[in-house]
Amino acid sequence: MKIGALKERAENEARVAMTPDSALALQKLGYDCLIEAGAGKAAGFSDDAYRTAGVTVAESAAALSSQADVIAKVRPPESAELAELGPGKTLISFFYPAQNSALLEEAKARGVNVIAMDMVPRISRAQKMDALSSMANIAGYRAVIEAGNNFGRFFTGQVTAAGKVPPAKVLVIGAGVAGLAAIGTATSLGAITYAFDVRPEVAEQIESMGAEFVFLDFKENQQDGAATGGYAAPSSPEFREKQLEKFRELAPQIDIVITTALIPGRDAPKLWTADMVAMMKPGSVIIDLAAERGGNCDLTVADQKIVSENGVTVIGYTDFPSRMAAQSSTLYSTNIRHMMTDLTPAKDGVVVHNMEDDVIRGATVTKEGEITFPPPPPKIKAIAAQKPKEKVKELTAEEKRAKESAAFKAQAKNQAILLAAGTALLLLVGAYAPASFMSHFVVFVLACFIGFQVIWNVSHSLHTPLMAVTNAISGIVILGALLQVGSGNWLVVILAALSVLVATINIVGGFLVTRRMLAMFQKS
Repeated sequence: MKIGALKERAENEARVAMTPDSALALQKLGYDCLIEAGAGKAAGFSDDAYRTAGVTVAESAAALSSQADVIAKVRPPESAELAELGPGKTLISFFYPAQNSALLEEAKARGVNVIAMDMVPRISRAQKMDALSSMANIAGYRAVIEAGNNFGRFFTGQVTAAGKVPPAKVLVIGAGVAGLAAIGTATSLGAITYAFDVRPEVAEQIESMGAEFVFLDFKENQQDGAATGGYAAPSSPEFREKQLEKFRELAPQIDIVITTALIPGRDAPKLWTADMVAMMKPGSVIIDLAAERGGNCDLTVADQKIVSENGVTVIGYTDFPSRMAAQSSTLYSTNIRHMMTDLTPAKDGVVVHNMEDDVIRGATVTKEGEITFPPPPPKIKAIAAQKPKEKVKELTAEEKRAKESAAFKAQAKNQAILLAAGTALLLLVGAYAPASFMSHFVVFVLACFIGFQVIWNVSHSLHTPLMAVTNAISGIVILGALLQVGSGNWLVVILAALSVLVATINIVGGFLVTRRMLAMFQKS
């Protein structure tokens, strides 16, 4: 069978669904690959590069569509493109079936099997095919870069001879893949970053990236804000009002707002209203990644950059991934290749459209002249809801003193037991051992006791830096043991030999662990 990639017809779309590298991988699955002439040029892939990879270059879309059994695209197909596909052909692209019902009907009428890459379920096994996440990751990163280009100030704070520059404050609304990518980029650039999401379970992810999660004082919001498939669910009117109230409180101090909130099958919710824009400082920037679906900001205009009356720049570009076309094409074509791997279990170049497979079934929107959208709900959620953590009760001064006293008494009791056991051991050994041995043995026991007390009370996080110190101590033990090996007393010789053995194991193990840790910080 043959698989081909069409040139995108949408304005400003530079991505392509097949790269020379992905074509090589598809050929290993048994497919012959085709590409429409000039399809990869805007992304930096020449027709000659495809030919070198063994790809046949078709002169037109019609020529490719007539030859290929599987057609790959990035954007949803236009009617003219669907008209060139016959019954039994398989189309793989973004499709957005909930918003393109007419296109869905047309695909059904023509008997085209459509696999929508935007419908891949968000489960662990399907992550390698999750094209929405791949593109959202790039969009989130690019959004921060675009914001910096229009902001006109440093992200990080600086102290210079000319004066002090405060850090920028960034608010990211929506902590999905795009939001997390934006948070990571803004934080790495030195901005003070805040983030909000209706799903409380993502708070830990946000805080682990160095941002501050914006909590709402809303008791009813103990609900799981995630719908099936890992996407956000619509909020209640009461929660929405509390949310907008919080955003109004933050608006005057925020320099950059990046909105990413989307709900599957619906228009983007309005979260940043006109009055919030009016509260922001002149020179502030709003990047609306939901612009293609109506935008999260009241002032957003799709594919345009506008400046409000108070000097706030509102950017509603819908082609952020396309602005990094080479990277986007590489990731998207890899998603396509993984989908084809699942569709070709025997690796013989024959598509097996298994509707029993959860991933293939979820992504298929039309098959054999029937509409199969919407798919059955996923069996599991992408992010499991977590129970809210109980607040730790703060102890009073009397309770703290009582707790410290109890801990001191317990520690003193343990030390008394250890001293008693050590004394009994010394008396027992002293009854049979010579005086010369006892002097050394007393020093040994006291050293063990003191060493145990010192190391035991050190924080676990400092154990690794102590490795070099313990190696040095073990070296001293070996030297001392070697001096005692020549002693005429058989008991001293045996203990000295055991000391050499144990200390050697400690030194070798310490160096191996230290070497392994240092390798973690070396660049590959």
